[in-house]
Amino acid sequence: MRFPQHPLASALKVILSGGFLAASAAVVAQPNSAQPDVSHEDAMPIIHVTALAVDEDANKIVAPYSILDDKQITQRGSSTLGELLNGLPGVHSDTFGGGASRPVVRGQTSPRVKVLSDGTSLLDASDISPDHAVTADPLLAQKVEVLRGPATLLYGGGAIGGVVNVLDNKIPEVLPEQPVEGFVALRGNTVANERAGAVSATARLGNRVAVHVEGSSRDADDYEVRNWEEDQVHGTFSESNNASIGASWIGDSGFLGLAYSYRDDEYGLPGHAHEYEGCHPHGASLHCGSHDEEEEDDHDHEHEDEHEEVPVIELESKRFDLRGEMQEPFAGVHKIRVRASHTDYEHHEIEEDEIATTFRNEGYEGRIEIDHAPVLGWHGVVGAQFSNTEFSALGEEAFIPDTESETLGIFAVEHYELNEQWHLEVGARYEQQEHTPVNDPRNRPAFDDSATSFSAAIIWEFIPETTLALSFANAERLPQAQELYARGVHLATNTYECGLVPHPLTCGGLENNAAISKEVSNNIELSLRKHSGDLTYSINAFRNDVDDYIYARTLDQYEDFRLIKYTQQDAEFTGVEGEVTYQFDETVAATLFGDYVQAEFVDGGNLPRIPASRVGGRLNMEADGIGAELEYYHVNNQDDIADYEAETPGYNMLNATVSISLFGDERYLVFVRGSNLLNEEIWNHSSFLAAVVPQPGRSLSAGFKYTF
Repeated sequence: MRFPQHPLASALKVILSGGFLAASAAVVAQPNSAQPDVSHEDAMPIIHVTALAVDEDANKIVAPYSILDDKQITQRGSSTLGELLNGLPGVHSDTFGGGASRPVVRGQTSPRVKVLSDGTSLLDASDISPDHAVTADPLLAQKVEVLRGPATLLYGGGAIGGVVNVLDNKIPEVLPEQPVEGFVALRGNTVANERAGAVSATARLGNRVAVHVEGSSRDADDYEVRNWEEDQVHGTFSESNNASIGASWIGDSGFLGLAYSYRDDEYGLPGHAHEYEGCHPHGASLHCGSHDEEEEDDHDHEHEDEHEEVPVIELESKRFDLRGEMQEPFAGVHKIRVRASHTDYEHHEIEEDEIATTFRNEGYEGRIEIDHAPVLGWHGVVGAQFSNTEFSALGEEAFIPDTESETLGIFAVEHYELNEQWHLEVGARYEQQEHTPVNDPRNRPAFDDSATSFSAAIIWEFIPETTLALSFANAERLPQAQELYARGVHLATNTYECGLVPHPLTCGGLENNAAISKEVSNNIELSLRKHSGDLTYSINAFRNDVDDYIYARTLDQYEDFRLIKYTQQDAEFTGVEGEVTYQFDETVAATLFGDYVQAEFVDGGNLPRIPASRVGGRLNMEADGIGAELEYYHVNNQDDIADYEAETPGYNMLNATVSISLFGDERYLVFVRGSNLLNEEIWNHSSFLAAVVPQPGRSLSAGFKYTF
């Protein structure tokens, strides 16, 4: 529904519309003069983390964060967002073949980790299932920000585990210094015979307008794995094509721009097994008809379906983005930042050359952030957010009914300087959410509820440039449509899914009649950080107690097929992550890093798909335009497993990268990277296919990037 009478919804729409109009008028009205450098006067350098909505010096940022710049993104040579971020402190991925991979932050992934495109949701279908691709292209990303821990105040319940913000240049924010600026990049690898390329260009038209065009293409075969039948994992091929065009009006104190983006993907779904199509629940038990019994899998991972053609996902996404920003628009306001997007997403799951299932998600989102001047010593950001989506599924695996969802929220995050050593941060958010099944033959009811979250933190700079931060967050999350209404076979993950909403026909047992509660998380975190000098470090320890945690509980299993029921149970997450770097001189630096998370239910037992702990080191050298990195880490075996899960073995990962700036010019970058150089057999415990599909073997990748 659209809340036509709800006063908060009406107010938010007015605020968002007014914000865009104000930004438009202010930008267009700017006189023709030089653009000012707006910054705060702090001892430490200002760190601009777009996802945090305000600029702060490094010593006053509470949320643990990581940033990958364009050079790091290029050298990692990753094809999916999850693969790109895997290895950052506290960050893993839930890989699903070669075409889909979502980030896992502190043991949690979608729908608890929010993936954004410059502050707004992607509005794809990756929240629904791990086999659905995240529609953010690493080839065209300029920067990626990762916030670990609750970011619900700014982005709602979908960010209770963390935020990944992908920044691009599809809408120029400043005029290029040259008439045309951009880059051309080429890349390939041996493990999947990958061929990839990207081009990006921004042109200046007069003194106020910038136009941007970009595109990328990637094609990869099934990837290779050691000791695997036929040396390749059938169904891990992928292909992706992206294009975007945008333009901005840029004034002296801000900009307003519009962009259109198109994405077209095709990739395989490994591990798909049609023999389970007839499986269905009898209460809490799984019934799979008259299938002959086969000997149980002894975890030798030799699963094949040579007689079947691998299913394929054909994906298409069309998106409009509107972005605007205004510095010092009027007294009392440092900056107004507005974002809006409309996405029309659709993908077909193709089986034996015919469309078996179609998923579609069409929606829009608007957001305004106001960075205000100090009021009684408090400075910060207040804002509002509104989104509406219409999701539909049609075909053999339409296990979720057509659903219209609407979310609206208001938020504030404020900072206060007690003195030079002590810094306070507090925040709050109110959010309302409604899911309404449309033309549902099972007549499942609408879900309408609200959530309130707040946080408080204190930072103590007890030694110059060294801080100790203590933070607490109480965050509420409302269930998503899949968690509420799922019912049916989902062959991509080899599951039959049952949602939280009661159903006249039993699905997962009598516990289906339990009341649905909002998820309530109480997170406490202690962080020790040093941001400058020869020795730098960031060490974080956290404890997250979650009441009524929603998860996919396995009730029964037949061979590799499972009956799962979305269930609520109190859970506890405990973990630590850290990174320590020592700069020996201007050319050599060494880093030690590691992370660990334990996730248990209060009543006993482990949560499913929690990544194993890891520890490692990295050596970086750079001189005279030549850079080198050697990275080694060990991932332990995961034996803290949930019901019906299998243990996954540990492994050792060795990666090496060499980059050269040709002719001593940084604009010409050539790199070579070796991944999994020990050619280890790797099973990713965070993946739904952990016991079915291994990760890629040894790979050598090479690339070239020319920046102009």
